[in-house]
Amino acid sequence: MQSRRVQSHKLFERAKELMPGGVNSAARAFGGVGGTPIVFESAQGSTLVDVDGNRYIDYIGSWGPMILGHSHPVIVEAVQEAAAKGMSFGAPTPGENDLAELIIEAVPSVEMVRLVNSGTEATMSALRLARGVTGREKVIKFAGNYHGHVDALLVAAGSSAATLGVPNSPGVTAGTAGDTIVLPYNDVAALEQSFQEHGPSLAAVIFEPVVGNMGLVEPTDAFLNALRSLTREAGTVLICDEVMTGFRLAYGGAQERLGIDPDLTTMGKIVGGGLPLGAFGGKRELMKHVLPAGKVFQAGTLSGNPVATAAGCATLRLLKSDSPYARLEKLAERLATGLITAASDAGVTTVLQRVGSMMTLFFQAGPVTDWESAARSDTALYAKFFWELIERGVYFPCSQFEALFVSAAHSEDDIEATIEAAREALRAIA
Repeated sequence: MQSRRVQSHKLFERAKELMPGGVNSAARAFGGVGGTPIVFESAQGSTLVDVDGNRYIDYIGSWGPMILGHSHPVIVEAVQEAAAKGMSFGAPTPGENDLAELIIEAVPSVEMVRLVNSGTEATMSALRLARGVTGREKVIKFAGNYHGHVDALLVAAGSSAATLGVPNSPGVTAGTAGDTIVLPYNDVAALEQSFQEHGPSLAAVIFEPVVGNMGLVEPTDAFLNALRSLTREAGTVLICDEVMTGFRLAYGGAQERLGIDPDLTTMGKIVGGGLPLGAFGGKRELMKHVLPAGKVFQAGTLSGNPVATAAGCATLRLLKSDSPYARLEKLAERLATGLITAASDAGVTTVLQRVGSMMTLFFQAGPVTDWESAARSDTALYAKFFWELIERGVYFPCSQFEALFVSAAHSEDDIEATIEAAREALRAIA
């Protein structure tokens, strides 16, 4: 009920006068569920607290980075110590080496790495590198895969199996989008056809190894095998976007879990421990082309920021020394089973898709294999479910087309409370 969130409403009304749409990232505007966004004041472990003092069990975790929970004391201490020494130098620091070593050790395909400030910067830079090395212009992406707000990747698929990109954001030129080919995810035939038609001009294929931005969608083995074999044969750079899945689905990311060997990998979210940091890395023969070792330009005043690298190092060291992945698997499995049962008992048609500690409850019969099938979901019913959960103190994604995240800070009691809240919410909307 809105009366429980009076301060959130007032702050958001003020924000709309100060910022476009009242937010600094479009996903926060609650466009997928309606209503007024909740303004948060603090977080600890698995719990969010809004400005009105309402508490929520959190399954967003800042859209993925908080795999160890909010305000982890070891990470907070590392950030405080780094900040006390200096917020930024615009010069090399030991923390850059430390984080690079941790990434290279963890991610199977990465031999060298460049630190940047966000996942968007990472994908933008990886694409530029692929084009610079190959001397080619065209890239393939997949409908429903989000790779940041890079002009060349803000395109939507047409109705045919393989469509030259059409911009779906004002400000993105037809010329920029025209070098992007959009294909359906998991469609091997479309991928093969595109390589037959465009192979010699394809600089890169970029993909999410497990998709989280059209709801959770898992790749088929045939699709992964085709990606690797076709790109290798054509001399095309295979870019694995692990901004969301990196260090989430395994310490070595989705590529460790699924046995993928990409040429380049993009990272963000967990790698920065919740602070603004991204990275791209891969085979040494590719990375040596990045300036100043090579001629492909990339730079950033705050890249490798000492406070951000301190948070990233602390997070990765904790994940390595006290691996949470088995427990995350157990908690996520229990949550998934509970949600499936609750929906069935309420007579609400859903399908749940999960990989590790990521999952989506789609309001449709499924299965969901690509954007076309994801778009069949009943988004209005999901919006009702979302708000019923909010009233019961559970914070799920504010869109049907986003994955939720279980953290190591979630307790078994949190999971059981969430299942009970979902049971009540589903009965309320049935």
